[in-house]
Amino acid sequence: MFFSIDANNGVAIYEQVVRQVKFAIAEEALQPGQLLPSIRALSVDLALNPNTVARAFQQLQSEGILETVRGRGLAVCAGVAERCKELRRELISDRLRSALSEALRGGLNTEEIQAIVQQQLQELTSQVASQ
Repeated sequence: MFFSIDANNGVAIYEQVVRQVKFAIAEEALQPGQLLPSIRALSVDLALNPNTVARAFQQLQSEGILETVRGRGLAVCAGVAERCKELRRELISDRLRSALSEALRGGLNTEEIQAIVQQQLQELTSQVASQ
């Protein structure tokens, strides 16, 4: 399982783990019933404190995203993919709204903002396509 943790991006590390699990479910990289790595294994892989990973997993359990499979570990709950897709859309929408608000307050007009967004989308689309 691939996670990318950035300690300097302003988002709590446990929250980054939570988001990335939700995004992996939304992308169907994690399937219902699929077991996640143990807290210990994931904390070693990501060089994180096990308590941080445990906190993320506890939050995902309390949200009904993960469930305990007795004797085996934590697995993705059935029927959560659509909810994770919606959560992903909401998060991205909120982040874009914040950036757009900053641009408008910074004096850019609608056309300038649209040009920037279009340029960034084109650049990112070609980068993602080449990966």
